Amino acid sequence: MKIFSVFLISLLFFAFPTADSTGSIYFVDSSNHQFFRSQSSNDGVQSESMLLAEVGATVLVLLGFAPTTLSAAGSSKLNEVLVPNPFDRPRAVFMLEVSGINDPLVVDPKNALFSKALKSSVDVDSSKADIQLPDEDEVSVVSLDEPLRDYTEEEINDFASWVGGSYEADATKPLLGVLTIPLTDVDSVNLRMSEKAHRESASRLLALFHNIRKAMEMHGELLKTSHRLAELIMGSFDDIKVLQELQDRDGVDKLGTKLLLLTLTKMYDSLQKAYGGQIVGVIVFNGVSQPESKTLMNVTYTSGPSRRWLEETKKSLNTTVAAQVLVRRTLAWVTGLVLILSTLLGVHFLLNMPLTRDTLLYSNVKLD
Repeated sequence: MKIFSVFLISLLFFAFPTADSTGSIYFVDSSNHQFFRSQSSNDGVQSESMLLAEVGATVLVLLGFAPTTLSAAGSSKLNEVLVPNPFDRPRAVFMLEVSGINDPLVVDPKNALFSKALKSSVDVDSSKADIQLPDEDEVSVVSLDEPLRDYTEEEINDFASWVGGSYEADATKPLLGVLTIPLTDVDSVNLRMSEKAHRESASRLLALFHNIRKAMEMHGELLKTSHRLAELIMGSFDDIKVLQELQDRDGVDKLGTKLLLLTLTKMYDSLQKAYGGQIVGVIVFNGVSQPESKTLMNVTYTSGPSRRWLEETKKSLNTTVAAQVLVRRTLAWVTGLVLILSTLLGVHFLLNMPLTRDTLLYSNVKLD
């Protein structure tokens, strides 16, 4: 009987999925336009978890491209997320993976960025998905994972004012001051740059801030071109454990998570202003920390027509155009020569014709 009880408990344990295999995904809509369905239309939560491949397909559709392979179930899930208008897509997506947090609303239920977003669960244990973009010439991709190797105190001051905080420099030790960021009316985080853990956390946040500004500058350059590209701003953040150790034991995880959520809110607000509302957010939260340099989503490019085929077509077209030009020029020269000869012969015969045979001048004269 005891052995049977142990077997039954083990069976029940393996029958239900563990919480670690499921994360949460938030679809953050534009500030002045609706690209996602409202929470009231599907109660804010889907009936089934989304697979990573379906998340990638959602990003593709938002960028204005059709996914290559998608099952009927996947299409149904996308229909629960996206507004059914294929001609109204933002063509710009801010996508971020956050490891170490399962659900931000557990820590900050009234967060302005996520409380109004469309939420769903995502199976983070499903096979790693690729966002298959059509061509590098059609999409601009900006990575948020580029580290910021060197930074100045001026950049720290810019970041501090951007998040509504302040930076107190140390006159004797450059770059080793104290960065103070207020979270609420009561709580605030002090990043002491002289401590390694604090400096690493500040460096990671500074890198996000720097890469976001780079993405907005690139967007400004793209606006000057005649052909608008789709834009994907993509990255990951896996330093949440370091952020959770910034304060003492009282509310450690909450303060660290709130600092990240505040930074994400500021980032998204800045993107909304720079893009005029033509950008949306897709933010995936995974409670399990990912190994270094490992992400859930990856960008690939589908193989298009070979450049050799394009060059041959261009050459063939050029040959056809050259042949047409040659024929037209030949006809023009021949016609011109015929007209010149006809004119010369006519003038010659007119000048050498006897006056009495000119029927126009002597039409009323009787000739013998």
